[in-house]
Amino acid sequence: MPVPAPLAVSVAQPDSAYAATLDRLVSDRAASRLFARDTTLWPQTSSAAYRLGWTDFEANALVAIEAAERIRAELESAGLDRVVLCGMGGSSLAPEVIARWAGQPLTVIDSTHPEFIRAAIEGDLSRTVVVISSKSGSTIETQSHRAAFTAAFRAAGIDPADRIVVVTDPDSPLEAAARAAGQRVCFADPDVGGRFSALTAFGLVPTALAGIDVRALLADACALRPALLADSPENPALQLAAAIAAGLPERYVLGIIEAPSAAWGLGTWIEQLVAESTGKAGNGVLPIALHADAPEAGPHPANLTRVRLSAAPEAAAAPAPAETAEIELTGGLGAQLLLWETATALLGHLLGIDPFDQPDVESAKVAARAVLSRGAQSDAAVPASRLADLPARLLAAPQGNRPADCAELLAAIRSAVPANGYLAIQAYLDPTAPEAAGLERLRDALAQELEVPVALGWGPRYLHSVGQLHKGGPALGAFLQLTELVDGDVAIPGSDSGFGTLIAAQARGDREVLASRGRPVFALRTTDPAALIAQLSRALA
Repeated sequence: MPVPAPLAVSVAQPDSAYAATLDRLVSDRAASRLFARDTTLWPQTSSAAYRLGWTDFEANALVAIEAAERIRAELESAGLDRVVLCGMGGSSLAPEVIARWAGQPLTVIDSTHPEFIRAAIEGDLSRTVVVISSKSGSTIETQSHRAAFTAAFRAAGIDPADRIVVVTDPDSPLEAAARAAGQRVCFADPDVGGRFSALTAFGLVPTALAGIDVRALLADACALRPALLADSPENPALQLAAAIAAGLPERYVLGIIEAPSAAWGLGTWIEQLVAESTGKAGNGVLPIALHADAPEAGPHPANLTRVRLSAAPEAAAAPAPAETAEIELTGGLGAQLLLWETATALLGHLLGIDPFDQPDVESAKVAARAVLSRGAQSDAAVPASRLADLPARLLAAPQGNRPADCAELLAAIRSAVPANGYLAIQAYLDPTAPEAAGLERLRDALAQELEVPVALGWGPRYLHSVGQLHKGGPALGAFLQLTELVDGDVAIPGSDSGFGTLIAAQARGDREVLASRGRPVFALRTTDPAALIAQLSRALA
């Protein structure tokens, strides 16, 4: 666990737009008003009135940590040392980052792919405790995970009441179900939205149960908080928000690159926080987690600002080229979590939007439920055309565009990306399968070939993250959706459908919503993802 450095923000080539934006935040007293919970910072329809508990998080965080430590002692005495977390979006992304920061194992279940679920429930249940984490208590993925693990425990002769811990808001449907089942319940702060919940029960309870010293993380964030209240150009959150906003609308993509000292996977958490908060009403900032050698890590494309994260000062690097926009952040994880939450709320002020709602996330959920209800449960029933030299069928393409082979597909994707646009790969595949690494390489190859930023999102995980921006943000994206036809489904106990049916409905529902918004979507279905990914990569090479 790295020793945190004092948090610092460095902006390469500050220009007049950056200086003017920073001055505006200072003169608006945006920082002090935010921490005073002044909701007039955002449109008056804002939900911020009941979403600002994260600005004063310490007392509630300590209550959550103490409850988790008591449960942890009980679990250890029973020999339970494998913690599995079932959650989506804010309920899973922050704990995953915290576990990487601490170097402690935490199994995160945020997929509905049947092979992924099968492997999870066939793990060593004799030493497993499952955390079911959902703010609303009604998330379909998490409800399905809970049902699957409940059945698996019973089949193994284990009482689920002894093994399932629930994290949710008071009075949620999940609390009622957990109480009825005799399961432990830890309450989250209802005054905090999911993606701003890293330093609340959603981020801290699962990781404390996994044996992580989250008190150190909390102390790191608390040490930074006084600096974030200041209406001063030295406030790092004002600097970060101003640096991002100054590049808009041209540089709306953030390439998040982590130094070895900060290899926490923080970029995936930033993706959700910033994209879901800002991607609405035609506005939006799209973060993309990148590795250090990604094509976008250089001076191009022009619509991207590189954000370099480190936990401690790195060796002196060469100055950024004159045409390159860069932001460097140095500091411990707790401080960086609070910094990004604060800067994101301030971005909402600068953009004139409510950063605490997510109007387009629900649209994909509604569409998926509609697919299930009308009996179109499987993509196997969707008319699909053959691609001559690819092990895949084409399920969907923009109107009037039906490529017949790999070369035509890649040419069509190139022409579909808008000027100053991006490509998003939406992979409804098993994220733990061997071909996952090949998909990362395919992402790099597409970025190199198309010379645009390329995002990679795992479905349905991204629906609770950047999916809001895809539909509600700038109409600058093109989408390549990959789905898999799997032999043998995994049942969802208490449901008429299985996980394979659910993931297919989620993919189809999202692409139908994207198409209805005029976004170009190419959807491929395969029975052999590894072969499809390899063939696409060879074509690009």
